[in-house]
Amino acid sequence: MKKAIFNWSGGKDSAFALGEVLAKKEYDISFLMTSIGQENRRVSMHGVHEELMLEQAKAIGLPITFLELPEQPDMETYEKHLTALMQKAKSDGIEESIFGDIFLEDLRAYREKQLEQIGFNAVFPLWKRKTSLLIQEFIEKGYKTIITAVDASKLSKDFVGEIITKELIKKLPKNVDPCGENGEFHSFVFDAPYFTSPLEIKTEEPILKKYHNDNPEISSEFWFCPILKNK
Repeated sequence: MKKAIFNWSGGKDSAFALGEVLAKKEYDISFLMTSIGQENRRVSMHGVHEELMLEQAKAIGLPITFLELPEQPDMETYEKHLTALMQKAKSDGIEESIFGDIFLEDLRAYREKQLEQIGFNAVFPLWKRKTSLLIQEFIEKGYKTIITAVDASKLSKDFVGEIITKELIKKLPKNVDPCGENGEFHSFVFDAPYFTSPLEIKTEEPILKKYHNDNPEISSEFWFCPILKNK
């Protein structure tokens, strides 16, 4: 089998993609790779703390490597950190990098271009799958996930902290992708068919965070639901 890195966000798409990869046994996953903030130790946009990512990796039975980044890094900084990590992986005989992306063409093109420069192949197990069917299959196969963040311009605070079910999917506005592929929402998987056991988690009150762009007149708001280990 080809040695590979799996790009792990902790959310439903990466979890389902990993399940597909493990079932087909085409790749030997050397480790999961997750980007986190150097200071807050949380996954970007998902808002999940490093502690829970380690719990996920333990339940899966794979090691996890964190790509540590400064808060809101520019592309040059991100690419510098990523290239250093990937070059180390390549020296260990790894040449495949797997993603859970579904249909964002520009993102795929960017990933392929960057990885090609380092001598890696990009793999997309879920590519072009219909998201309305994908989320149904995800639920039917026993994956359990909770919404950790929503784009406040697309979804209300009420969706944050909710477990994704078929009933919840029916409540999504028509302009929201069922898998949140356009960034409408993000999630954290606390159980999957390949987990040794479910993660025990609890939630706290949602928090509204504002992100400002280079244009001071443009800002984005996201509702985050703090997810904690239920000790």
